[in-house]
Amino acid sequence: MSSLSRELVFLILQFLDEEKFKETVHKLEKESGFFFNMRYFEDSVTNGEWEEVEKYLSGFTKVDDNRYSMKIFFEIRKQKYLEALDKRDHAKAVEILAKDLKVFSTFNEELFKEITMLLTLQNFR
Repeated sequence: MSSLSRELVFLILQFLDEEKFKETVHKLEKESGFFFNMRYFEDSVTNGEWEEVEKYLSGFTKVDDNRYSMKIFFEIRKQKYLEALDKRDHAKAVEILAKDLKVFSTFNEELFKEITMLLTLQNFR
């Protein structure tokens, strides 16, 4: 993308932010991949909005882009899993394990077995 296009995107982001179009700002940040809003990302993490965290992050990197990307996606999904276990929502925990965390089992099977074992505990803490 040309330098002019980049500048135009930044101007649009600035305008949308000033006009309080927050969702649109974050969607354009994610889709353009030009600006990673760390404050928004931190707020989403702090508030436990894991789906939004992963969706926003995926605009900038994919799970298999590099080992750092893989690590952060693993940690996000692991946190979702642990929160489900903490709420004693075993159905949700199993769903997260099978759908979200299973992809990491090929990279570290031992760790995957350990987090799977947490399902069998009354109190995983």
